[in-house]
Amino acid sequence: MVRAAVLPAIGAPLEITGIELPEPGPGRVRVRLAAAGVCHSDLSLSNGTMRVPVPAVLGHEGAGTVVAVGEGVTHVAPGDGVVLNWAPSCGSCHPCRLGEVWLCADALTGAGAVHAVTADGTALHPGLNVAAFAEETVVAANCVLPVPDGVPLTDAALLGCAVLTGYGAVHHSARVREGESVVVFGVGGVGLATLQAARIAGAGTVIAVDVSPEKEALARQAGATEYVVASETTAREVRRLTGGQGADVAVECVGRAATIRTAWDSTRRGGRTTVVGIGGKDQQVTFNALEIFHWGRTLSGCVYGNSNPAEDLPVLAGHIRAGRLDLGALVTDRIALEDIPAAFDNMIAGKGGRALVVF
Repeated sequence: MVRAAVLPAIGAPLEITGIELPEPGPGRVRVRLAAAGVCHSDLSLSNGTMRVPVPAVLGHEGAGTVVAVGEGVTHVAPGDGVVLNWAPSCGSCHPCRLGEVWLCADALTGAGAVHAVTADGTALHPGLNVAAFAEETVVAANCVLPVPDGVPLTDAALLGCAVLTGYGAVHHSARVREGESVVVFGVGGVGLATLQAARIAGAGTVIAVDVSPEKEALARQAGATEYVVASETTAREVRRLTGGQGADVAVECVGRAATIRTAWDSTRRGGRTTVVGIGGKDQQVTFNALEIFHWGRTLSGCVYGNSNPAEDLPVLAGHIRAGRLDLGALVTDRIALEDIPAAFDNMIAGKGGRALVVF
């Protein structure tokens, strides 16, 4: 038995309880978690914004040590440090054949499987495939990637979602060019990673926008050159800070209709808006036909940073070793498993950056 944070039903409080994991069968790997990040997507799963089978063990951003491997697993061995990959690509569906592995049609099929059982025999599903809110987990072999050399195992958890998403939003989706201006909406874990990525890309003016004045120091440490407290005049303020033109690129990390609309309004004519935040179906964003023509802006969604983790992790490791990317700067709270509900409350209240469960 290992301890885990279990979501018994949509909208119900998490329960910290013992679960029984199976031994890893063919093509599967057992991992002892070192750390797991608490992401807004976990909150979205718990409240029903994103749908998963329940009861489930949540948590999708994690890293740990391989305990055992099943038959046929050759790319990792017991004792290896690994990053969990919650969205593994199948390699054969239409998006994968196009090279768009982040859109793999089969990436989340594992979430419907039985992952473990509780002490009374209740079957549990693995949230977003990897069930990282637990002392140990058993996952498909393609859900683990070796931790790159020079990356501390605990900090490596952040590579599994926040950093891949933020870095990819800048480098793969928006394709920020040196000297361009960038505005980032939302200074949570993903937003902080996005700010660092904009700095790495050589952006000129980098503006962070958040509802909380208290996050300014975090944002500036991550690379923001300007900080704006969100208000009805945010778009106007962004234009003022960019010579009256608007930002070349806006990255929205919140997932709210009003914020997406403001991000669009904050970009220059011909600018690019990338939406990373996950919103609910009730969040309707409207545009009129004339403004779409006139402004010539691009609005695009961004899934998992449009990243290929196998290719991007070594690149990120190079930035970490060179001191350009600081994983520890994303973390504002290091917590225990029991503290995840409080971390959810802090996210709802807009407090802090990334909370990291350390086992």
